[in-house]
Amino acid sequence: MLAQSGQMTTTQRTAIRRGLAVRRTSHGPPRRGRQPGHGSIVAPLAASVVLGVAAAGVLRLGLAVAIAERDRRAARARRRHDRQFALLPGEQPAQGMRRMVLGQLDLAIDLLEAEDGAMPTAEAVHETRKALKRLRTLVRLLADQLGEEAAAREQALLRDAGRRLAGARDAEVIVGTLEELLRRHPRKLARPGVIRLRRRLLAEREQATTRLLGDHVARAHVLADLRDARARMAMWAPTADTGIAPLEPPFKRIYRQGRGRYLRASQGKGDRTAALHRWRKRVKDLRYAAEALSRNDPAAARRADAATAPNRARKRSGRRKRELIPGLARRADALGEMLGEEHDLFVLDQRVRAGGDCGPGTRRALLKLIDRRRERLRTRALRDGARLYGRRPKKLLGRLRRAYAREARM
Repeated sequence: MLAQSGQMTTTQRTAIRRGLAVRRTSHGPPRRGRQPGHGSIVAPLAASVVLGVAAAGVLRLGLAVAIAERDRRAARARRRHDRQFALLPGEQPAQGMRRMVLGQLDLAIDLLEAEDGAMPTAEAVHETRKALKRLRTLVRLLADQLGEEAAAREQALLRDAGRRLAGARDAEVIVGTLEELLRRHPRKLARPGVIRLRRRLLAEREQATTRLLGDHVARAHVLADLRDARARMAMWAPTADTGIAPLEPPFKRIYRQGRGRYLRASQGKGDRTAALHRWRKRVKDLRYAAEALSRNDPAAARRADAATAPNRARKRSGRRKRELIPGLARRADALGEMLGEEHDLFVLDQRVRAGGDCGPGTRRALLKLIDRRRERLRTRALRDGARLYGRRPKKLLGRLRRAYAREARM
């Protein structure tokens, strides 16, 4: 190019400059200040640079948002995994118990830690109390491994935390129970006194809920206790045993205690309401213990069904055997709900008798319907309890051991 430039004539150079000129002004850099024609070159170039920078910024922002969303999804997936209240595929019972304890503690803490300092909702408090009940059962299952002193300490902490959060429970239960009676007997309870009672109970529930949710001191105490428990359980090392043997004695105790409470409740002696309520607590323990020992492995169940597909009788028999632990949990859950409704009706009964919100006629009508429903629930609960607790603890434990061995072979 330099050689060719040296061979050009002055006329040729002038022609080239004219061809490159804009409005008779050369495209070359100005020698003395900015020339008018350069704006048509520099402005588009500057605009292109700005657009490029903006596009790069948008791209980086979009990438950051996508990465943040991916991380949030991964975190949610990890939380769902850790908080599953059942043994995972291939998970050893000891490791599963530790995962479930930490997962339920994290769940309770997250539910109470409202964002931006806001109060948790009533539903969040209710779910927290359920998580605490599951934790208490897990501690009972781990009592032999934790040691008597440590297990008693954690039980007391969880019990006290649940009581601190139970301020609005009775008010909520009374309203819900009355609503269920109204649904069952709309014509019999179409009375002005019932309307007044319902209005009064709704106001009491609102006041109790506001007091509970606004009690920042109680919530702070519960959160501090749960964080301390979480730190202790995170340091706990589960047994190296790979089977279900370490959990068999605690499970047997849970079943035996529930069976004893059933036998006492079925005798009908003493305070029957208190006996049924104490029995319900042990039924809840059995439900949560069976849920914790169930294995959440649909793929293994499908493989087992496929292996026995040609023989329907064998398939049904195998499914019943596999369903022993989950079936135990379902039956205990249904029985616990019946006993819970019976006790809720008792709470409503006491409120109707103590309050003057309705007249004598309405009060008699309500109490009659409550008594009738309670008697029906007691009959059904004792019948289902006989089925649930029909086996001796030793025999049930043998079936549990065989069921777990079958699951381990899948």
